[in-house]
Amino acid sequence: MAAVIAGSGAAAAKLLQRPVHSLARCSRQQYLRLRAQQAPATVRSFTSGRRGSVVHRGKSITALEKKYTEDHEWIDISSPESASIGISTYAAKALGDVVYVELPTVDTEVNKGDAIGAVESVKSASDIMTPVGGTIIEVNSVLEEKPGTINKSPEGDGWLAKIKVTDTTELEGLMDAEAYRAFTEEVEDK
Repeated sequence: MAAVIAGSGAAAAKLLQRPVHSLARCSRQQYLRLRAQQAPATVRSFTSGRRGSVVHRGKSITALEKKYTEDHEWIDISSPESASIGISTYAAKALGDVVYVELPTVDTEVNKGDAIGAVESVKSASDIMTPVGGTIIEVNSVLEEKPGTINKSPEGDGWLAKIKVTDTTELEGLMDAEAYRAFTEEVEDK
């Protein structure tokens, strides 16, 4: 992994002395524990120049933290305080041009599988189900004025809501990026 650690010289030297742990082989709880033990630092990739875009064994950390449902929602669990929810690129393509987005209300408590909003396109409408239970802490209000953002960046700027997850064990039944890709290929073959 070719990365530069920016920060004070002493802090950077201390980080470099720590053993490298494989994120690809650890559970979510182990990952959070390892991340909490590390001192804050800015990590930059030589290849992309973007903050936090570190590649580990061919997978970005973001890809390791994003999970998918069979209903084509995703949840990005890259922050221990909150997780972002949205629809997958596959779902956005299937929907076509999104013309309206119904967002949840902030501070609403939801259970896994609850409808937290809806997406309407020129082809159809679809409820958005939350992959985990928790409290809605933020919504992407940009989507109210620019619902097409979902089509342009469904797994980036097109996120729908952020949730404070109450039970991390609910994440266990979700698919990682590879499993989701295989799932969508199987769906297309039917």
